[in-house]
Amino acid sequence: MKELRIRLLAGVFAVAGVLSWAGARLWNSVGTLPSVPLAAPVVLALIAVVLVATALSIRARLKAQRERSPEAKGVDPLMAARAVVFGQASALVAALVSGMYGGTGVFLLESLDIPARRDQAIYAGFSVLAGIAVIVAAIFLERVCKLPEDDDRNTGAPSAA
Repeated sequence: MKELRIRLLAGVFAVAGVLSWAGARLWNSVGTLPSVPLAAPVVLALIAVVLVATALSIRARLKAQRERSPEAKGVDPLMAARAVVFGQASALVAALVSGMYGGTGVFLLESLDIPARRDQAIYAGFSVLAGIAVIVAAIFLERVCKLPEDDDRNTGAPSAA
């Protein structure tokens, strides 16, 4: 499984932001711009909390396994792989959604004197922050589930058991 690349996430964020900004300008010239839902930052924040809770749970189980605690629950490799895939998918979607709300928020900065637009810009800003939290939580989960490096594979030297 390949690791998340920050450059890929930043690229998705930037492309979505530019397209969203251009789309918001176009939409506003034709009619009224759709509103940024209040639920957007809340849902993204909940996903970030789930990812962090999963990472902390797996990290605690792995620590208990390393310390050979008698009541240690093992970590199923398939469960860890599913958690990593969930984290990676969440990070990609969060980068896309954050870029979309970021572009819309930048467009809304032009009209902060209108109270409704100011509220929409605030919701968009919180959505971007919550999306960044999802990305950080996904990277943390990925690092927790990463297998330790095996020196025998990297150097080609036989191990001394």
